[in-house]
Amino acid sequence: MDIPYVVQPREDTGLFNAKVGIWLFLASEVMLFGALFSSYILLRVGSMNWLYGEAKDLNVWLGTANTAVLITSSITMVMAWASLKLNEFGKFKAYMGATILLGLVFMVIKAFEYNAKFHHGHFPASHTFYAIYFTLTGLHALHVLGGMVVNSFYWGPGSKMWKTDPVRFTNRVEIGGLF
Repeated sequence: MDIPYVVQPREDTGLFNAKVGIWLFLASEVMLFGALFSSYILLRVGSMNWLYGEAKDLNVWLGTANTAVLITSSITMVMAWASLKLNEFGKFKAYMGATILLGLVFMVIKAFEYNAKFHHGHFPASHTFYAIYFTLTGLHALHVLGGMVVNSFYWGPGSKMWKTDPVRFTNRVEIGGLF
């Protein structure tokens, strides 16, 4: 069975194929992160030897700053997509550039967080808490890095598609934004 790429929504789903695909992928991500958070809860509740003072080495300010960076990057990503919908390619480039830079800021802050953990002698093998911490935050950082790569492509060489097939390019940017 051949399922062609469609720019217009399909009659049977009301969505174009890539959007269905990304929502299926995101559902699998919810299951992955749900399993990891569930593991954290079960290990913490069931442990007789949990590291209860672990919060002393977590930097709330850096975590808060990174959360603000992520929320802001979500806004700039939506603005990049909306700029394409409004046929304002220059604004798209500015907003997408800001999104990529915010991803870089996130990664720099994450590097400072990890460096502090390593400086205090906390590694994934140090304790179950740190194994889960590094797994969850590391996987999330990989997601941000992947988003930066995709967005950099859309901002750079991939943006040529805007001239030849603007609807398809806009759809691709939307899918990248959903990720």
